[in-house]
Amino acid sequence: MTVLNSTAQNDRRSERGNVLFLILIAVALFAALSYAVTQSTRSGGGDASKETNLVNAASITQYPASIKTAITRMVISNSISPDTLLFDTPSSFSDLDDDDKKARGVFYPTGGGATYVEAPANVMQNNTAGQWHFNMQNQVINIGSSGAISADTADVIAFLPNVKKALCDSIHTRLGISLTYTTPAVVDTTFDMDEATTPAAPTGTIGGTQATPDDLGGQPQGCFLNGSEYVYYHVLAER
Repeated sequence: MTVLNSTAQNDRRSERGNVLFLILIAVALFAALSYAVTQSTRSGGGDASKETNLVNAASITQYPASIKTAITRMVISNSISPDTLLFDTPSSFSDLDDDDKKARGVFYPTGGGATYVEAPANVMQNNTAGQWHFNMQNQVINIGSSGAISADTADVIAFLPNVKKALCDSIHTRLGISLTYTTPAVVDTTFDMDEATTPAAPTGTIGGTQATPDDLGGQPQGCFLNGSEYVYYHVLAER
């Protein structure tokens, strides 16, 4: 029979103690890691939503800015008057049936050459792709010439109706505009300047009045309430 000496027995006890100690350390590290992951997930949810709103806001504001660039090029290089612009989308290009109309077509390849895209569904209140509208039925106070609205003072404006409030909040925060949204009177947000339609006289004014402008007075872009809808607007040509 083999008899273990006291030294060997002490070594075994020491090994068992070391293993137990390592297990306790592993358990503690696992608990700490789990806590850190949980806290990161909780705090990161809000940040992710905020980042998403910022990205969406940048996308929405940059798109009409690209159209504004195309219009500026048409006005300067081709002497196109803003009040004769046509915003026919590719589905109605057949209405641009002569060279003059094509030259005035903002989205037509030989006109402005701008690209028409719908707004992504995730910025819209109904979660479906949104339709942009372009018209000269309204003016923004303290942008271009202000006064009694007329065909001479109305601005060319892009509208995106029925966007999410979170998008407007993000845009207004970035631009330093109040989050208390105004409701302009008689603003036409859905008429489109194209070859097939004849506009009525301009009627809507955004930004209050020249004597008492509101938070949107002098702002080339922003959001307002139209009934229960939040509407984003962006001035494409000041007049």
